[in-house]
Amino acid sequence: MDNFFQDREFFHEHIDWISDHIDRYFPDAEITVFHEFLPSSLKIHVYFIKPANADYNVLLTEGMSTLAMNVHESVEDKDNYKFAELMMVIPRDMEFGEVYTTDSKNSYAITMLKETARFPHYYDTWVGEGHSIVTGAEMEPYSVETRFVGGILLPSVTFSEDVMSIQREGRVINIYSFFPLYEDEVQYKVAHGYDAFLDLLIEKDAPEILDNDRPGLLS
Repeated sequence: MDNFFQDREFFHEHIDWISDHIDRYFPDAEITVFHEFLPSSLKIHVYFIKPANADYNVLLTEGMSTLAMNVHESVEDKDNYKFAELMMVIPRDMEFGEVYTTDSKNSYAITMLKETARFPHYYDTWVGEGHSIVTGAEMEPYSVETRFVGGILLPSVTFSEDVMSIQREGRVINIYSFFPLYEDEVQYKVAHGYDAFLDLLIEKDAPEILDNDRPGLLS
């Protein structure tokens, strides 16, 4: 096991809190968990949630919130932003292999969440609403299956605020919707800011649900 986080406090009780949260808001869902088997003290598992009577499915991380993020001092009420998990709304017919590997079918969707969930902890920073993430300096796509090179964290338009927040024992775990981005969209967001990017999403009426073939917002 790595020693990268050996001096950090882990909040392993958050794992049970997330499980309870899923049971509360998706009581009739069929659920699969893609476990992480890497020899790391920070394990990012992903729930594959198939809600009953819905026209979408959901991917939700579990493990990102077992460590507190290093929220910048300038953030008001920063303790309310220390813990986070990530969600992605995906098409009902999107399926995965029984075990997650980076080269299995549709694995790019899970990879996007896992890499983003690890990012703030390995770089001693934080992520929150409006923050954008990329695969790296060269902005290579997540896999050969997709042209997405990053994403932005947004409030959900599919789920209520109650679903997107876990509040328990004086702590808050924020759940952010991950919206994948093409390279020119990342560049636009960085150049023009979050508010301008939101205006673009609204103008294009871009759905929250993952569409690997969606038209570019700038086309």
